[in-house]
Amino acid sequence: MKISITSRLAKEFNIKESQVETTVDLIDQGNTIPFIARYRKEATGNLDDVTLRDLHDRLGYLRNLEKRKEEVLRLIDEQGKLTEDLSKKITNAMVLQEVEDLYLPYRQKRKTRASVAREKGLEPLAAFLVVAENNGVVEKQAENFVNLELGVETAADAIQGAMDILAEDLSDDAGHRKRIREAYFSKGVIQVSKTKTKEEEAESFRMYFEFAESVSKIANHRVLAINRGEKKKFLQVKIEVPEEMLASDIAKRTGPKDRALCGYAMDAINDALKRLIFPSMEREVRNALTEVADKSAIKVFAVNLNKYLMQPPVKGKRVMGFDPAFRTGCKIALMDSFGELLAYDTIYPTQPQNKVKEAKERLVSLIEKYKMDIIAIGNGTASRESEVIVAEMIREYGLKTEYIVVNEAGASVYSASVIGNEEFPQLNVSIRGAVSIGRRLQDPLAELVKIDPKHIGVGQYQHDVDQKELAKALDGVIEDAVNAVGVDLNTASAYLLARISGLNKTTAGNIVQYRRENGPFTNRKQLMKVPKIGAKAFEQCAGFLRISGGDDPFDNTALHPESYESATALLASMGLSRKDLEKNHQATVEALEKVDVPQKAKELEIGVLTLTDIVKELQKPGRDPRDQFQKPVFKSEVMDITHLEPGMVLSGTVRNVIDFGVFVDIGVHQDGLVHISQLSDKYVKNPMDVVSVGDIVSVRVLDVDLKRNRISLTMKKQG
Repeated sequence: MKISITSRLAKEFNIKESQVETTVDLIDQGNTIPFIARYRKEATGNLDDVTLRDLHDRLGYLRNLEKRKEEVLRLIDEQGKLTEDLSKKITNAMVLQEVEDLYLPYRQKRKTRASVAREKGLEPLAAFLVVAENNGVVEKQAENFVNLELGVETAADAIQGAMDILAEDLSDDAGHRKRIREAYFSKGVIQVSKTKTKEEEAESFRMYFEFAESVSKIANHRVLAINRGEKKKFLQVKIEVPEEMLASDIAKRTGPKDRALCGYAMDAINDALKRLIFPSMEREVRNALTEVADKSAIKVFAVNLNKYLMQPPVKGKRVMGFDPAFRTGCKIALMDSFGELLAYDTIYPTQPQNKVKEAKERLVSLIEKYKMDIIAIGNGTASRESEVIVAEMIREYGLKTEYIVVNEAGASVYSASVIGNEEFPQLNVSIRGAVSIGRRLQDPLAELVKIDPKHIGVGQYQHDVDQKELAKALDGVIEDAVNAVGVDLNTASAYLLARISGLNKTTAGNIVQYRRENGPFTNRKQLMKVPKIGAKAFEQCAGFLRISGGDDPFDNTALHPESYESATALLASMGLSRKDLEKNHQATVEALEKVDVPQKAKELEIGVLTLTDIVKELQKPGRDPRDQFQKPVFKSEVMDITHLEPGMVLSGTVRNVIDFGVFVDIGVHQDGLVHISQLSDKYVKNPMDVVSVGDIVSVRVLDVDLKRNRISLTMKKQG
């Protein structure tokens, strides 16, 4: 019995079919995931954006599966070979691979040894091989197929051709392939060895020089590491399976049940396995392992990126961006509290110039002149040396300014990008990097959307995984993050606006142009005057765009204009109006806190989920959801890795979360590793179950390897 896509999605996601139906309808109507997640909760049953994206992807797969089934059925039918049983098997197939296996015998093939043998009329002899009692009767029967005109010169030629046909038929059998595939996954062993490459070139892959692990147990990060080593030609890889067992299984299913197959049939089985099935199956299994590993790595990257983007902004602070370097000097960019560039400079406190005194004096002069609150130091080359100089300067001059070392990954990419050139055409590329470093502290989300996310440095193996799938997943993360926060319609850059639901590069640019020509937006309705923003685009974007100090206080909330009437009715039921949000805000908040949402929803004929969001937004107009997360830790003193000793307890910031552990910045320039086994006193299956990027955690030093510059940490309780 064929299962509908709706039923299958409902079962897989453990939700009601009605939820699936309405969600699919919303997607098909062109609604974005952020819009559906935020403003169609009643329809979807409050499905979150992550679930919606997964459902959207799965919907695409299942629709493509149905489309392929229809195509395969048509192609086989056109050959006049579609039976009722085959049609049923294809129709009921649950995965694409099953459909392709069933289609394999009917696929148009290039010229093969078997196709040549078929042209020579050897199919009857191939059929005889599986019923023959011994090789002697096969050889005698083969003499009847000798035909010089067809190119069958001897009985041995006929037998070889018949074996080629049988081998291909066995290889094309969907049942055999399914069982062998299952054997690869359940009994296969990945064997890895070193190539003849010089060992020093492949040193980072040493653990895989003599490595073996079962297919069923190998960790995803090992799959990706092995793939990388193989791509660099440092490693060679193969999968071993119990060949004799598989050959015996095919033999039992192929010939008479009361006796063994003849030798020629067994030779054909072994040929089918070694020449046809094993090579393709090994590619298929390794591709499957890579696909799973890719998805895992992409998921880790996506979660890390989301946490990184959602780090709280440092509001109301003037920031100096400090891009460290040696020979070319350290680039300095000074921004006001809104991220506008005030001044820039270059100092040379590091090797080979070593102008430390002059650099400190110049920095102090800039800090005092432009009233800098925080110095954001990039964590790249010469970062350690620069941090020491900054800390000394703060102490020596008694400055109130603090500093923080920030992840500068991607700053150089931004500097040389089209976006960087458009923003600062007059600036040197290196100065743009300092601007990016400073701004990503002030507002990580607004700055990082300008950089290709795979260069942000919060993942693992991001350059090895499927780049198309990675880009798709990370774009989704950025879209969800930007829309979860919302943006100020009058100050947001075109790059940030382009990530808003319903907008794109063109319409975002049109909004910025409209602001230049007409001044700030005073209400959301004015969006309809922007070129190329029609009713649908307005519906999708309006709720995510904020206007502070405009005509309508509702415009500074995440309320969608379609809910303004309901919000007004709610306030009126309490004897309040929109103006009270500004004039009597505290009294309004207190009144809203007392609202019995289920009862009020029934009274006003509004959905409970919708009314819950309305109440939340009216209580905190203009709120930033990032404010609930832990703030970055600023410093005025510096530590060095040589200061660390086993047993020290320190506070640190989680910089990256990967499959086998967590990297934590403890303020010594070199991140320490908390291995997954050291994350908790309890068993941890996934590090993300314990910590996230940006978390402030307490760690204890286990070991310091100065020679290899490695720090081992633990989050387990002492004792």
